[in-house]
Amino acid sequence: MEKLSLSTKIDINAPVAEVWKGLTDPEIVKQYFFGTNVKSDWKAGSPITFSGEWEGKSYQDKGNIQEITPGKYVKYSYWSSMGGTEDKPENYANVSYTLDENDGFTTLTVTQDNIKDITSKEHSEQNWQTVFGGLKKLLEK
Repeated sequence: MEKLSLSTKIDINAPVAEVWKGLTDPEIVKQYFFGTNVKSDWKAGSPITFSGEWEGKSYQDKGNIQEITPGKYVKYSYWSSMGGTEDKPENYANVSYTLDENDGFTTLTVTQDNIKDITSKEHSEQNWQTVFGGLKKLLEK
């Protein structure tokens, strides 16, 4: 069965450097990403972890930074402890953030692959819009 991919965009009225900081600074991430603690040194090959509590359950999501162009692009593998799948390579998704600045506005494009069905795809798209809608609000204050 073929897995699905998604791509969703959000425009943020802020310079690309501020949006990048919002994606990579743990203190900022925690404010809009459901209280998630993100840990990474943001270098290719390095681990990335997302941990916290959601609806009373602890989670520890993880992956590795696969490609990075600081300030512009990052792609990481991602496995969620809440996803109900075993921690093995075929259960990891690839997630990427691409930033493009135009006249002080930044377009953030998020892509994700290895999605099992259309319901999960719609849920993920909605989730990314909610998460990065929070970042947008924070940066546009």
